[in-house]
Amino acid sequence: MSTSAPRIIDIRSRPAFLHDFYGATPGSAGHATARWLNRRVGSKEELHFERSYTLDGYIAEIRSAGITAATVIGRDTPGVATRNHEVVELVQGQRELIGIGSVDVLKHDAADVVAEVERVAALGLAGLNLEPGFGAVPLAFDAPSLWPAYEAAQRLKLPVFLMSGPTTPDLAFNDPAAIGRVARRFPDLQLIVSHGAWPRVAEVIGVAFRYANVHLAPDMYVFLAGSRDYIEAANSFLADQFLFGSSFPFRPMKQSVDDFLALGIHDDALPKVLFENAARLLCWR
Repeated sequence: MSTSAPRIIDIRSRPAFLHDFYGATPGSAGHATARWLNRRVGSKEELHFERSYTLDGYIAEIRSAGITAATVIGRDTPGVATRNHEVVELVQGQRELIGIGSVDVLKHDAADVVAEVERVAALGLAGLNLEPGFGAVPLAFDAPSLWPAYEAAQRLKLPVFLMSGPTTPDLAFNDPAAIGRVARRFPDLQLIVSHGAWPRVAEVIGVAFRYANVHLAPDMYVFLAGSRDYIEAANSFLADQFLFGSSFPFRPMKQSVDDFLALGIHDDALPKVLFENAARLLCWR
């Protein structure tokens, strides 16, 4: 491994001050949950996220971790909402921050969904976050009501982040096969699978093997049981489709970088995984 500091894009990050869900209010249920989740994923310092109670504190965490830039993921779910204009205001003028927009397809008819995706692009946000399984009525990734959002994002060349993983309220909506059906129907749409559909690791790797427009970002789950297959795949055919993420504030940035560098990703794949793949997908320069 090179001794020079690598360039890194953190593909999944949010400052704690954005919402109680991220631990913004000490003594709240959200704060307790943030501490609990940090413990579950191996954080050595479960209250680290409190240093991101201000924008300056958040930027300082990014810099101290050696991260070049971090994506701030907007959300639009019944439980957690960070509106697109709030994301724009947060990232504006901050070289280290990349904004990702969102839309809840259940709140709008098809025309308004398309208009909101177009607004995400017009605002200069670098991607679109969708969380089908977390809606008021949970949806599969390939539900027809999501097609207008996918079609618009494909036309606008916006990568789509799909929220997956074990915190999905019903694990039936964490199905890699449904992601594959989206990838096949929208072949020019770049899909980024947040949380890497863990624990369904082998299945989602199979989907990414079949569809080159599927990119895996297991973020904090890459450090948990059953995740070694991600690394084996990243060292072979998945090198151009694998992404680093800390999932901050639910895992410390610096610890996540250090732990990731120790996973055994080969020297020829590491620059792609840490930086180049994300920079290409997000058109970040």
